[in-house]
Amino acid sequence: MDADASVCAIWVFLLYSFAIINADVAEERGTHRPIRGIYPKADILNRVIAKLVDAILVIAVGKLLSPAGWLAGLAYVLIGDGFSGGRSIGKRVAGLHTVNVHTQDAAGFKESIIRNLPLASAYLVFAVPYIGWIVASAITAFETLLMIGNEEHLRLGDELAHTQVLQNGPFEVQE
Repeated sequence: MDADASVCAIWVFLLYSFAIINADVAEERGTHRPIRGIYPKADILNRVIAKLVDAILVIAVGKLLSPAGWLAGLAYVLIGDGFSGGRSIGKRVAGLHTVNVHTQDAAGFKESIIRNLPLASAYLVFAVPYIGWIVASAITAFETLLMIGNEEHLRLGDELAHTQVLQNGPFEVQE
């Protein structure tokens, strides 16, 4: 009976996700405008807080909807930044959004998948006891060190997807 409830919960999650995706796509077709202005880059602390919120959500889904929740968590890790103007749930909480650096458009699902491949690979190998934990920790530490050491606070995933995480409010430009 628990397996049936898990499968049902996964279907509800997937249908809800597709409804959100379709609403976002419809909104983008009608009113999508590039983000203009000068936006401050995101503070490292805010990015860490956003990722922790997302990680707690992924862990909760994985535990509550076991065993299929693990796949739902992986899907969220990959596409989370493509929702609603380049904002995962953690980024919404922390007041951040992800943009394409070339077009200044909000990041979509393609950019989200590309930029989160390193973290998704850490999520995948974490399932392997001991060695996987070490490798996942190394990947996460590497991404964090790149973000700290880079002037624009870019991770490897940001470099691959040509994205940057910014604060939500624009700078006030004095003339």
